[in-house]
Amino acid sequence: MSRIRLLSETTINRIAAGEVIERPAAAARELVENALDAGATRITVAIAGGGIDRIEITDDGIGMDAAELALAVQRHATSKLTDDQLVRIATLGFRGEALPSIGAAARLSLTARPHGAEHAHAITVDGGVVGAVGPAALSPGCRVVVRDLFFATPARRKFLKSARSEADAVEAAIRRLALAAPHVAFRFETDGRVVFDLPGQERAARVSSLLGPEVSLMVEGVRGDLRIEGLAASPSHSRATASAQALVVNGRPVVDPQLRMAVRVAYRDVISAGRHAIVALYLTIPPEEVDVNVHPAKAELRFRDADAVRALVIGALGRAIAGGAGPSAPRLSWQPGPSLRLVPPSPAARGFAETSLALTAPSLSLGAPAARQMAAAEPAPEHPLGAAVAQVLDTYVIAVASDGSLVLVDQHAAHERLTHEALRAQMLGGQVATQPLLLPAVVDLPRAHAAALLAQAEGLARLGVELEAFGGGAVLVRALPAALGAPEPNALLRDVAEELAELGESTALEARLDAIIARLACHGSIRAGRRLGAAEMDHLLRAMEATPRAATCSHGRPTFLKLSRAEIEKMFGRR
Repeated sequence: MSRIRLLSETTINRIAAGEVIERPAAAARELVENALDAGATRITVAIAGGGIDRIEITDDGIGMDAAELALAVQRHATSKLTDDQLVRIATLGFRGEALPSIGAAARLSLTARPHGAEHAHAITVDGGVVGAVGPAALSPGCRVVVRDLFFATPARRKFLKSARSEADAVEAAIRRLALAAPHVAFRFETDGRVVFDLPGQERAARVSSLLGPEVSLMVEGVRGDLRIEGLAASPSHSRATASAQALVVNGRPVVDPQLRMAVRVAYRDVISAGRHAIVALYLTIPPEEVDVNVHPAKAELRFRDADAVRALVIGALGRAIAGGAGPSAPRLSWQPGPSLRLVPPSPAARGFAETSLALTAPSLSLGAPAARQMAAAEPAPEHPLGAAVAQVLDTYVIAVASDGSLVLVDQHAAHERLTHEALRAQMLGGQVATQPLLLPAVVDLPRAHAAALLAQAEGLARLGVELEAFGGGAVLVRALPAALGAPEPNALLRDVAEELAELGESTALEARLDAIIARLACHGSIRAGRRLGAAEMDHLLRAMEATPRAATCSHGRPTFLKLSRAEIEKMFGRR
């Protein structure tokens, strides 16, 4: 007797349900995508019990007549493919499995009315059993109600998380769709509570509503037939997870790992390790250049030219965040209690000015230690960081801007960024200025670290670090980058060796060089405890204003904070 048998249609549908509808968020996403494809201008999503008990989605799209309703719940029936070629996909959903899959695992009710029709029709699917189409009442559009998700497949229901966790996942999915289609009004409710109710908006307004007003740097780029637009937050604003990264490809929200990697690369020199950038990026690509059918949830993509896509994203983001320490300053705001905290900048203060300055070494002319100043020149309006008035704790420079704002600068962090950008610009230009040591320095290291340094001797030479083997675990240092001044070779080489060991051989050369530049910059910067004169402090401020990415140091920490006049007056009860 044959051990091979054909599965029943009900079992096939339930298997498909497990692939396409793995949790309530997936069901809600598929149904909202259908509404968007139907041309809806307003979509309401209401869930109960995390979407396990109930999901209801109402839209004002084109609707369906009785015959279309009957077809819509059949497997592999779709209105979204005009031919049998799975290319040039211009809709959000096309697999033809969402409605029958949901109906196989839950109790599905579908009501629709085309615009201009006298009345609506409805159909039900209960655990795979399809009911008859009948008359119903509904305004033009469509309403889908899903009850008791996975009641027909109780084993899968056991793997769902708590109602709260599932509700959070549904909300995240709807937020991504709302960011992808800002022109559509979205309302989301959970257990009778309105979470958000957004009108149709311009893209920037929708991004601000859902990701925060700090996402204000314009992102633009073109590479052949590829185009990227969107907004990003400055490096001084970041999140603990990547949940605040909205990535949209041809109108489709995705969580594609290739795109997320490109975002990480763009921000790696300006954001702290373990933190994630806040971005809303919209990529337009010819449909035939991307395969959206490589993932059951259509969340990951396959690009025909992935390298071009990555280069476009990295380049566009790099230009957006490469501003000097201008208007988009981190702000200090007083709150009840003993501490100050960072808050987003005001609308007038958002956005780094793009710059393509040809940097030269920004090292300050540090003379003999100078006494701290209590007087300064009048701040000029064209200088966002103002004029220096004092240095406190031998570490922080206080300045006053022309608008009355108070600026607090971490001199070490700021100069670290200036040195970093100078070395990086020199490296990209192929001419890093070197300073030969009067007496070559011998640095003793663990053999593995010495070997790592010597293996990268050619790349280090591009950065102005000239060294050679000196037997055992020792290396001989003959020259260092001139921009660093006179750092201590032992500490510097040990840090660089540790950086190489941490990165590993699999890391790309460019990434290794950038990481090493950050280490070098730290050693070549003004240290905390170094007293600066008035001219030196103002020189530091002017250099920050003209240097890309100067709002954060090489480790992603802020280089300066800003307290507005209004905030100062509020602290003293004058407002």
